[in-house]
Amino acid sequence: MSDTETTGVEVLRVTDDALTKVLELRDGEDRPESLALWIEISGSSEGAYTYEMYFQAAADARDDDWSHGRGGLTLVVPADSVAQVRGSVLDLSDGGMVIENPNQPPAAGSPAMAGPPADLSGDVAQRILQVLEQQINPSIAAHGGRADLVAVEDEAAYLRLSGGCAGCGMASVTLSQGIEVALRDSVPEITRVIDVTDHAAGTNPYYEAAKK
Repeated sequence: MSDTETTGVEVLRVTDDALTKVLELRDGEDRPESLALWIEISGSSEGAYTYEMYFQAAADARDDDWSHGRGGLTLVVPADSVAQVRGSVLDLSDGGMVIENPNQPPAAGSPAMAGPPADLSGDVAQRILQVLEQQINPSIAAHGGRADLVAVEDEAAYLRLSGGCAGCGMASVTLSQGIEVALRDSVPEITRVIDVTDHAAGTNPYYEAAKK
């Protein structure tokens, strides 16, 4: 699977420093030229994803896994982690590998917390992803925001907002008057859009208006 085969957004980028370190570590393995660096979601902790990073044969990647080559290194993200990793940067910090991921685990109680990462390969999910990447995200990116699809259940799309939209007091307006309208127009199977963002953890203070 290529970077642009699904949403047009690069799944994982590796910095020059990280690339140098990974190649150095790989050289200590048997048959290093056949090995790729595999990165997958292993769970979550304190509102952030946790990962497994390991060397495994690049030839083991399946057609639906994401893979990309750079500077003599092949990166592989298994298919069930692609949506959660998309947009991340692999970097080097204080000698260790770090992943800067704009995505956050869904809030407790949302459908995506009930089991493994949701399957977003279906026709409806793919059309939603296309609308997000081609219409919605370019628009809200001007304000530093981003919307990601977490799950599709029956006629509901579950979205997580990040960047400037996480914690923003106008997030509910953006969702109901902008994002939801665009999705329902383009994907008529969807009748509800549900926000699973943990706004209390956002960079902007978020206060919900008191209910009367």
